[in-house]
Amino acid sequence: MEAYVKSEIQNGIGTIEFFHPQSNSMPGSQLRNLAAEIEKLGNDTEVKVIVLKSAGDRTFCAGASFDELISIKDRETGLEFFSGFAHVINAIRKAPKFVLARIQGKAVGGGVGIASAADYTFATEFASVKLSELAVGIGPFVVGPAVERKVGNSAFTQMAINATEFQSAEWAKEKGLYAEVYASAAEMDEGIQILAKRLANSNPDAMRHLKRVSWEGTENWNKLLIERAKISGELVLSEFTINAINQFKSK
Repeated sequence: MEAYVKSEIQNGIGTIEFFHPQSNSMPGSQLRNLAAEIEKLGNDTEVKVIVLKSAGDRTFCAGASFDELISIKDRETGLEFFSGFAHVINAIRKAPKFVLARIQGKAVGGGVGIASAADYTFATEFASVKLSELAVGIGPFVVGPAVERKVGNSAFTQMAINATEFQSAEWAKEKGLYAEVYASAAEMDEGIQILAKRLANSNPDAMRHLKRVSWEGTENWNKLLIERAKISGELVLSEFTINAINQFKSK
């Protein structure tokens, strides 16, 4: 199957689904399409709440596409690529509707950033998390503000430094990343539908104001996340990072 980002609207619930054959990794085109779809549903008056999900069972999102990372040859291209994650996070942040995330499997790197940016995140017990960026010579600079906002500096730093180890879904719930953790995807989907239907019938103006209040203090993220993307865009050009990515790709 080819990569895609698609959406549907039903009874006030806008559902966005993305897929990539390489463990739902994120090339630049996928990030641009995802940000655009979130923005589109955020501006659609028919949509009262947004559900963000990926296809497949084992991995929610494997983060940045290694194939695209290894192809970056200059700072401008690096900035453009890592800005993709910034645009997705900012699209979620600025959407005037609550975004519920469905994390059915592992979330790595940018996938953790997306899960953290959501306003309310559901997960299964298989949805372990890892910030793997330092292991390939970069660092979770772009997603860092979203992750730290959700779990706090201590837990964020723990994940960022211990970049090769997964943390369990229960750990993520204890730290505040996940709101609810279920034993199966079917149970999770039932929980998502209950909350999504409830929100679809709630006062949209009240939800819009509540969303704005909950994101107070992040007004500088349009600039901040692009500045962070610049750091990653420079680091990805280093010999260390190129060798590390190639080693990961060969496993």
